[in-house]
Amino acid sequence: MKHPFRHLGAVAAALFISVAAPQVFAHGDVTPQAVDTTGLKDLGADFLKSNPYRKDKTAIRIGSSAYNQNCARCHGLEAISGGIAPDLRYLPLGDDGDEIFLQRIRKGSVRDGRVYMPPFEHTLSQEAMWAIRSYLETVHEE
Repeated sequence: MKHPFRHLGAVAAALFISVAAPQVFAHGDVTPQAVDTTGLKDLGADFLKSNPYRKDKTAIRIGSSAYNQNCARCHGLEAISGGIAPDLRYLPLGDDGDEIFLQRIRKGSVRDGRVYMPPFEHTLSQEAMWAIRSYLETVHEE
């Protein structure tokens, strides 16, 4: 005689995986995601040295979404790092932080031939990058 609860363990495991899977992938996909910058002033081809969108509410909203789609996987939700990648809440505010941010997001980070952060220069627009920076300034900590 077959036990009526024979497959209960398999069903429970499948249910758990289907509920937990979205949480595992909540930090975004590995593939960079497009950022809709509608509503932001076009900045042209030459990269600016200073964030033109600082404290701009539209840029912050767009930057928050762009950050969650493209950066949170490594740098953590709300820029709170789990220790693998730098905690972006501690980037300096203002032009000093802009210089560090822009260099890293454009060129990425490679050490000893290992890619620690991919370059986003040909993936994200300048507008998207500065929108992300605008968002990061809203979560800044000393």
